[in-house]
Amino acid sequence: MSNLQLLLLFFSAFLGGTAVFLFKGGNHKFLKLVLAFSGAYLFGITVLHLIPDAYHGDDNMVGVFILIGFLFQIILEQFSDGIEHGHIHKHAHDHAAFPFGIMLSLCVHAFLEGMPIAEGHQHELVFGIALHHIPASFALGSVLLAHNQSKSRIVFFVLLFALMTPAGYIFSNSLSNGGIGNLQQYFNRIMGLVIGIFLHISTTILFESSADHKFNLRKMIAVLLGIGIALGGFLL
Repeated sequence: MSNLQLLLLFFSAFLGGTAVFLFKGGNHKFLKLVLAFSGAYLFGITVLHLIPDAYHGDDNMVGVFILIGFLFQIILEQFSDGIEHGHIHKHAHDHAAFPFGIMLSLCVHAFLEGMPIAEGHQHELVFGIALHHIPASFALGSVLLAHNQSKSRIVFFVLLFALMTPAGYIFSNSLSNGGIGNLQQYFNRIMGLVIGIFLHISTTILFESSADHKFNLRKMIAVLLGIGIALGGFLL
């Protein structure tokens, strides 16, 4: 992976989170469209690239780890309140407490998202993850604001979140090159975990209802564009 791609992963999350100081309104229609597009794109990349690659070899347990990853993301969301989907949940009775569960689950999520990049399809995945992190990081910044965190603390924790995906890539790259013990033989199973997480995130974005319980035209177009670009990259 080039340094430019690593910078894209970092700055998409960092700028998305710090943008909360500029846009403090409650209605972010453009971010919702970006989220729908990135969810569809991630779904397309997962189905067309990651799943076939994970099943290369003779390991019949990959499917089990995909299921584990799917369930693991459900557990993470019990602590993150669905910020991975760009959701912002504000609890008026708990504004003073720092949301440790949200921060920890988001960092684990972002770290795991960086792992498949080491196995190829870098351009597609970097693009999809970067888009996905813009609304997710914005939601994180909004939640930190709602919990009365100072500006410096918000910048620090957004910075920490932005570093997680590049860190996941570095770890995965060492793993795939055999640089971390003998874990390389389990690489496809680890990718299975990530695939399960991607499937949960992307399908939740695609199938959840909007505020009026209608799948509106703009979101439909964004979803079709995301899947279309993923499919075009696969076929061409």
